[in-house]
Amino acid sequence: MFQIFGKSKCFDTKKAERYFKERRIKYQYIDIIRYGMSRGELKSVSNALGVEALADPKDRDYALYQHLATDEARLEKLYEIPEMIRTPIVRNGKKATVGYCPEIWSTWQ
Repeated sequence: MFQIFGKSKCFDTKKAERYFKERRIKYQYIDIIRYGMSRGELKSVSNALGVEALADPKDRDYALYQHLATDEARLEKLYEIPEMIRTPIVRNGKKATVGYCPEIWSTWQ
């Protein structure tokens, strides 16, 4: 089953949900602001995409995030402040995407 980690006010998260609903693909939605991501989930997504892909450059704390020395420190910051994570994150097992990526999702089925 697909997982969508998103923010309720994120336009791309709403588009991702609509994409799966229109195709009658089952998914689980997790509000990243309310529930966050576990360290394991965050690590799995960073392994698939790289840590740099996860941070939202529009976030007010992004400049601080960029000055962290290691990927581990950056992952820890994202774990502590889930608002900094770019959404939606769509997971399918070990595969993951950040942002609205229907061209990739269509290959996962």
